[in-house]
Amino acid sequence: MSPGTRRSFTGQVISNKMAKTVVVAITWQQTHRLYRKAVRRITKAYAHDEGNQCRVGDQVRIEETRPLSRLKRWRVVEVLARRDLPDVSPAALDQQVLEAMASGAQPAPTPTAGGTQEAQGSGSPPGQGTEPV
Repeated sequence: MSPGTRRSFTGQVISNKMAKTVVVAITWQQTHRLYRKAVRRITKAYAHDEGNQCRVGDQVRIEETRPLSRLKRWRVVEVLARRDLPDVSPAALDQQVLEAMASGAQPAPTPTAGGTQEAQGSGSPPGQGTEPV
């Protein structure tokens, strides 16, 4: 395969957890056969990143290459745009919730399956209410 006939795509890096490998999401559109509406599709491609330079969120250009492993058939040619994603850990989110609760702020109430308590009656289980038997 000569370099002039290699396919190339642009996509967004969605994972860089492997050594010298990134997962790139390539978004493309297809027309629905029946409804003739444009449907967005996403294809994931494993690409070789020699310098481990790609980060999650980066816009990259990948090019087809010989098989490098069982799944890798692409390599990163260039990073088009750096997009920094916020680095928030679940522990930090939990800490914010705990601080809000400690300051006296009530967490948002969760809706019940049957509606509000007022609409259901006194709140006691059915059959144990104040109705005479």
